[in-house]
Amino acid sequence: MENFVYEYPTKVYFGKGAARQHLSNILSAYGSNVLLAYGGGSIKKNGVYDEIAGILKENGKTVTEFTGIMSNPTWEKVREGAKLAQENKIDLVLAVGGGSVVDCCKVVCAQAVTDEDLWEVEMVRHGIPTGKPIPLGAVVPASGTGAEMNGGAVITNESAKIKGGMFTAAPRFAILDPDYTMTLPRMQVLSGAFDTLSHAMETYFGRSDQDNVSDEVALAIMRSTVVNMRTLLQDINDYTARSNLMWTSAMAENGILKVGRLTDFECHQIEHQLGAYTDCNHGQGLAVIHPVYYRHIVKDASEKFARMGQAVFGVEGAEAAVEALTVFIKECGLPTKLSQLHSRTEITPELLRQVADSTNLLPNGYKQLTHDEVYEILMERL
Repeated sequence: MENFVYEYPTKVYFGKGAARQHLSNILSAYGSNVLLAYGGGSIKKNGVYDEIAGILKENGKTVTEFTGIMSNPTWEKVREGAKLAQENKIDLVLAVGGGSVVDCCKVVCAQAVTDEDLWEVEMVRHGIPTGKPIPLGAVVPASGTGAEMNGGAVITNESAKIKGGMFTAAPRFAILDPDYTMTLPRMQVLSGAFDTLSHAMETYFGRSDQDNVSDEVALAIMRSTVVNMRTLLQDINDYTARSNLMWTSAMAENGILKVGRLTDFECHQIEHQLGAYTDCNHGQGLAVIHPVYYRHIVKDASEKFARMGQAVFGVEGAEAAVEALTVFIKECGLPTKLSQLHSRTEITPELLRQVADSTNLLPNGYKQLTHDEVYEILMERL
């Protein structure tokens, strides 16, 4: 194990009716001005908006709405939210949505308390934000990213064509009600769950000592995620499977898996840049990239792949593990080629060259990629 300090900032309220049961008491600890943030209109169609807005009204809160947060939140959207927070003297930001909404609001909370441009601070100068962020809470009607469990945020700077991670404000509390997920489209549920599987795999395939305790937990999360995704393939409304996936999503990103070890996350780096250029769905992009990426590194981590194959998919051998993952992705109906992704622009070899050349190459996996090899990986999925 590597040395570490672990402290967990987010209090979780999990289960049916969690918002109705707990949110009023939570709100009593904060001031009267609340920024209610969400994406499109889905929470108004499924009743989540009415419930949360009603609770805010019952508790005498003055609500400012921050809406239209997109699936890959942009730096311009962050600046819009920060301006709203400043102008309305916001005491609490309440993010109601999945990972994109929560990520956007994390950076809003930090940007609103400083005159410095935090993209410049973090992504250009590689500095650390100063100032105490506005308190943030999350109500999660779409699980998979685990964004509600930490301070990391993925933001797209459209002008720079960079989609990268920032570290700002972790939610003080998170409300996880599996019932809220029941109206999500089938593909959104499955692609979100695949993001959870990816988080566990990316952690597991970081270089670490052979018997790192995190590996056992990561394998358990992978196995549970696969089992419950397969349950949903038979009954998309299975509450137990939905609740299990909501909690494995949280467990994969609450920090426990990552302490005391190195992590990989190169597949995420490739997908982030693919998303910066195409605005593709994150979980679906990962589903396309993971198998081919693993074929490029399987010989460098054969023991780890064989262990995953046996524990998660019940197969023997490293290459059989990669094949089992490939088959599972197809079983779930997730895309397997870049041409199957929803993209705002045509995906061409020239575009993929730009994606590859701008991908952040991380040093902690079992194989150090080059930009040319990233290009090969992408071209194999064109």
